[in-house]
Amino acid sequence: MTLYTRHRAPDIPRMTSVADLKDGFLVRPNPDDPRLTQRVTGIDEQGRPVETAVTVERALTLYLNSREIVTMMTILDHPEWLALGYLLNQNMLRPDDVVTGVDYDDDLGVVVVRTDGETDFEDKLRKKTLTSGCAQGTAFGDLMEALDSVVLPDTVVKTSWLYKLTSTINTTPSLYLEAGAIHGCVLCEEDRPLVYMEDVGRHNAVDKVAGWMFAEKVSGANKLFYTTGRLTSEMVIKTVRMGIPVLVSRSGFTAWGVELARKCGLTLIGRARGKRFTALAGAQRIVFDQDLSYVEDESLKNRRKGSRDDD
Repeated sequence: MTLYTRHRAPDIPRMTSVADLKDGFLVRPNPDDPRLTQRVTGIDEQGRPVETAVTVERALTLYLNSREIVTMMTILDHPEWLALGYLLNQNMLRPDDVVTGVDYDDDLGVVVVRTDGETDFEDKLRKKTLTSGCAQGTAFGDLMEALDSVVLPDTVVKTSWLYKLTSTINTTPSLYLEAGAIHGCVLCEEDRPLVYMEDVGRHNAVDKVAGWMFAEKVSGANKLFYTTGRLTSEMVIKTVRMGIPVLVSRSGFTAWGVELARKCGLTLIGRARGKRFTALAGAQRIVFDQDLSYVEDESLKNRRKGSRDDD
């Protein structure tokens, strides 16, 4: 079991069973956490004074053993999971590596992942690739490494699950609804959202989920992954690396993201809002069991930014 040590950091409750939350989430956003937002005054379009909540981002420096890896901007709600997921998704930490500890110092903004042996991350540092991610968009190494050996399971996804999930996720209290300027990623099983992470960068949010799965030894085989961000090549790659067969977004696609999803056998569903969605890869997994006359359109209150077809 992975060991976590926090130094001079506020206590953050960990939820590791469904019984911890009445709505079934294992982990979900906490918009009431005073560290994550602050009130700021300004004026509106008519010059009237206004006060609004804004998301707080802070720098986090990640070390793997004694070597500094990267400094990223994050909301710092789950730095240990972010660190583990980042290293896993950059292929700098292998799923079978033994992690002996994850130490986080809130005052210094530093997280250290410790393993019981050497890693091959030096080669990764020599092959940087600039990707399309926001806030944290630098991927190390060959992003295609190990994808050829991944075989995703033939897990079905029912349309009734999709509609229930999007409704639940969009109405769950979150930093997005409180302050905006943030992305969300949710690990789901059938029609149940399990782990809901947010961050200023969508890749930070997916890395937190990956880190949680590694720490809790959770398989992605029967899971569905939901994101508010665009379905880019890197988002597809990270989902495949987590072993999750279905990726869903309320946003749109990139051409390479679609190409990779088809190559890897990933079901790729985008523009999932209200009654609508578009599947551009892996449609054979979809079971159309929902009567659309019983599905409501997305409400204005919970509609995120963006045009009709893309965020």
